[in-house]
Amino acid sequence: MNMLCVSDLNVSYGKVQALRNITMTIPQNSIISLLGANGAGKSTLQKTILGLISPQSGTITFQGKRIDSTSTESIVGQGIVMVPEGRQVFSELTVKENLFLGSYICKDKRIVKERYDFVFDLFPILRERQKQLAGTMSGGQQQMLAIARGLMANPKLLLLDEPSLGLSPIMVQEIFSIIKRINENGVTILLVEQNASMAIRVSHYAYVLEVGEISCEGTSEELQNNDNVRKTYLGG
Repeated sequence: MNMLCVSDLNVSYGKVQALRNITMTIPQNSIISLLGANGAGKSTLQKTILGLISPQSGTITFQGKRIDSTSTESIVGQGIVMVPEGRQVFSELTVKENLFLGSYICKDKRIVKERYDFVFDLFPILRERQKQLAGTMSGGQQQMLAIARGLMANPKLLLLDEPSLGLSPIMVQEIFSIIKRINENGVTILLVEQNASMAIRVSHYAYVLEVGEISCEGTSEELQNNDNVRKTYLGG
């Protein structure tokens, strides 16, 4: 069953076309990756799905309902949540306050309690540092907090934009292990990631964007065996 479907999507910034005839599907309970160079349109596609950018044409459906003309607030309320590039935690607030802000759309205290338990199980360091100011944490810990804050909104579809950016190799391994655990707990994921090798390894399927168009797509095995993908994105 497909959770999200994008069909013939076109997006422009003024006279510059950022996305051209994008068609893709995100099956429920999958990890789908968007690969491509900087400026290829990956983040633009995520922002368009979330309603932050309005498409010129095309359709986006989420769980069978069109959302391409829907407000971001409504889209988040339906279960699509984005963890943006650069972490963007509230540095002068504590870890617990950051997490609380992530749960603002949920009015059911029982669900909020369940989300706290879930994120503290995923990220034990956050339980230990609930009273610490987010701005005093390491980059890796801030990335964990950013993902945890997104999970507090109880997403059905989680959009992750460059979660490994600027992290040490050891922390990159840990973040991708956590991404797999999140998916195993029933959250569908659309992943934008410069580390193509790691992204392909954890994904069920991936799309390669070049200058706003899908140039290639396939399963992890298919892309790992694709000469052009291997040469351009996987270091040969």
